[in-house]
Amino acid sequence: MKDQHNHELARQCAEAMFAADPCSQHMGMEIESVSAGKAVMTMRVQPWMLNGHGSIQGGMLFTFADSAFAFACNGYDKVTIGQGCSIDYLKPAFAGEFLRARACELHRGGRTGTYDVVVENEAGETLALFRGRSYQVKGSILKEESND
Repeated sequence: MKDQHNHELARQCAEAMFAADPCSQHMGMEIESVSAGKAVMTMRVQPWMLNGHGSIQGGMLFTFADSAFAFACNGYDKVTIGQGCSIDYLKPAFAGEFLRARACELHRGGRTGTYDVVVENEAGETLALFRGRSYQVKGSILKEESND
């Protein structure tokens, strides 16, 4: 029962965050699944995302992975921000390709957490590896409704 509650809380947090996230929306990202400490997002590479070599610009892949990281670490209804992150680019992606970013919590304790995000193409090939460190600040994602 607790797992179901945690899953529902993570879903509600993701919906609230996504509704207020014009960047992820503009890039065409979608949340495929979310649970406490995990998120899977998808996106199709658009021509405007390409660099001078004709492949996806690294910052676009970083933003995609960073969004998956954000949804994974904010599923506990505690406002959590990125404290630091890094990315390794392994393989290019091109216009029209469908991408998936899988974020997974490795550790969460106190106010900090560590998350890995694997970005893949539709063939399941790994394009990038992202590691994010999170920091919990004051506040909650979901605003409690006042009953007074």
